[in-house]
Amino acid sequence: MIETLAFLTYPAIDPVAIEIGPIAIKWYGLSYMFGLLLGWQYVKRLLATPRLWQGPAPLQPAQADDLLLWLTLAVVVGGRLGQVLLYDPEYYFANPAEMLKVWKGGMSFHGGVIGSGVALILFARQTGAPARSVIDLACAGAPFGLFLGRIANFINSEHWGRETDAAVGMVFPNGGPLPRHPSQLYEAALEGLVMFIILRFVTHTKLGLKRPGLVAGVFLAWYAIARAICEVFREPEPAHALNIGPFTAGQMYSIPMLLIGLYFIATARLAKAADPTDPTAAGVAKSEKVAP
Repeated sequence: MIETLAFLTYPAIDPVAIEIGPIAIKWYGLSYMFGLLLGWQYVKRLLATPRLWQGPAPLQPAQADDLLLWLTLAVVVGGRLGQVLLYDPEYYFANPAEMLKVWKGGMSFHGGVIGSGVALILFARQTGAPARSVIDLACAGAPFGLFLGRIANFINSEHWGRETDAAVGMVFPNGGPLPRHPSQLYEAALEGLVMFIILRFVTHTKLGLKRPGLVAGVFLAWYAIARAICEVFREPEPAHALNIGPFTAGQMYSIPMLLIGLYFIATARLAKAADPTDPTAAGVAKSEKVAP
């Protein structure tokens, strides 16, 4: 028999952080804003640390400011389109006006990654910076947004976990009468805090940012692993075509991320140290191999 006293109490924080008359600002929106701003400041710190780079940094401070704008648009557009196309196309195609209502929530991380990847490649081409170095920088700053975004999911009482009789269970206000795993907090820990620690170690090692694509590869691979673990505790998307046997849609969408991440890691080990003045520096030098 379940002893409800053993379960944690859901704090029921108001999803609206600030309300002035008809204007309501939600924690969800603030998490995106502060995640992007913190990531941007962190990227600028990396760029301002000469020992991390082989020669000058790949971007100037003003270009880092432009990068923030590109990524903001890419995350919002890509994340929303990902939610529409990857998770709930039937609903949104039946209610097309709902596609534009981003303030109601509903953002796909996998869609945001695709949108950001396209934007970063275009940004690199426009600025003449090595594409992989630009992607490395964006990935290094991403854990801030991931952590805050998952905390916002928790506050919104969305994407909660599977039913459980474990002591960590919580009764979410819209999750039925039985306690569930606070899977949003698990994701905040693994995708945010642990991710930051891992990437911080990678960026500040001898190779780190000097091997373009290494940081991005570790980011993609670890996110896929962390998401696969968290999906074990998270309630699967209902009636999704990619919920196959014990595997969930979130796990299936993470497989390509894992494969791409491993490819980036493998090719980064064969790449020349980045020369930020040469746009081709992110290429792989087949004749030069670097010891692990």
